[in-house]
Amino acid sequence: MNREAPKPRLWDPATEAPADWGAAQDALADRAVRLALERSREASGRLGEAGILRPERRGVAGLRRVPVLAKDDLPDLQAGDPPFAGMLGVDLSALRRIHRSPGPINDPEGRRADFWRMAAAFTAAGFRAGDIVLNTFSYHLTPGGHMMDAGLREVGCVVVSGGVGNTSGQAAFASQIGATGYVGTPQFLLALLERAAAEGVPLSFRRALVSGAPLPPALRKELEGRHGVSVFQAYGIADAGAIGYECAAKDGWHVAPGVVVEVLDPATREPCGPGTPGQVVVTSPNPVYPLVRFGTGDLSAFMPDACGCGRMSARLAGFLGRVGEGVKVRGMFVHPRQLAEALAGQPGVARYQAAVTATGYRDILTVLVEAEPGRKLNLEGLDARLQEATRLRAAVEAVEPGTIAEDARPLVDLR
Repeated sequence: MNREAPKPRLWDPATEAPADWGAAQDALADRAVRLALERSREASGRLGEAGILRPERRGVAGLRRVPVLAKDDLPDLQAGDPPFAGMLGVDLSALRRIHRSPGPINDPEGRRADFWRMAAAFTAAGFRAGDIVLNTFSYHLTPGGHMMDAGLREVGCVVVSGGVGNTSGQAAFASQIGATGYVGTPQFLLALLERAAAEGVPLSFRRALVSGAPLPPALRKELEGRHGVSVFQAYGIADAGAIGYECAAKDGWHVAPGVVVEVLDPATREPCGPGTPGQVVVTSPNPVYPLVRFGTGDLSAFMPDACGCGRMSARLAGFLGRVGEGVKVRGMFVHPRQLAEALAGQPGVARYQAAVTATGYRDILTVLVEAEPGRKLNLEGLDARLQEATRLRAAVEAVEPGTIAEDARPLVDLR
């Protein structure tokens, strides 16, 4: 007797599998424009430049002339017009929390449950009500921990607020309470599993939702094949929430419900065809923080074929690089302005350059510093300033004069 394959469980069939995906995206775009014109000084200005002064049915194609706002521009915009550069759609008193991401960038959190719309990603990854899940994203200042926490609670999971670091302690706690799920970077998941194995601590992780760092095929194979953890990826940013996530097929990132995604040529700002890489640009009809054509700085491409999981959404072909200045290190963005904040003008510092490399699956941030003639560098002091500015530990090394070129980029990614 032949049996039909079980249908995938969707968080919201109406938004994940609409009859017409393109029409659904057009409706979201129109709603975002209406909210932006009503609530966002910043977006209203860019819409005005494109001749959009009132809400009408335009759809995604109607946004073609609207300039893209780069995420990398937010720190300067917010510094000049604090705290949210005219982008906040509600009074500050209506927020639940205010976060600060590296950049620095101020991020609002509204009072709506699952504010960043992560529940669909957790459902696609197989998380269910009652699952005990260790969340290892930071709960301190940055929004990552709260983003995932809210989505897990919306699904009905029990959240263990692990935060970052303390590998042995988190492994022991996860073992003691029988946690079956993990949320965090894939690199920290491997570190937890290896530390637990070395210390004889049994872990019960069956599935993981990872984000914030690349997941090379070899790492996924090791996590799933050697350690038996089914690993799913999610892609999101604090400004717009969930952007994409994997289904059971693990073949590309489905565009998340509630957000419009375009892939645009970084030079021409024209839409890229399927398979052609471009910048991921999002439009979000969020009443608290309406966004219109917000450039993430991330590169991806739309996949040309449909997925057999039942979702009608377009899919992104994963992370293909960056067009912005920021570089992600161990799940945290590092920006040249943070390096300047920590090092520029410090006694004895002539030049500096930060480089990101990788050993195995671990990111390494190394900062080379040249001293001014006749001056001695206080490396411990510079290390402390860098850690305060970036919230990451870096290896600070003094180098001979002339090692760093005068026109060298302050931050390079050598991975």
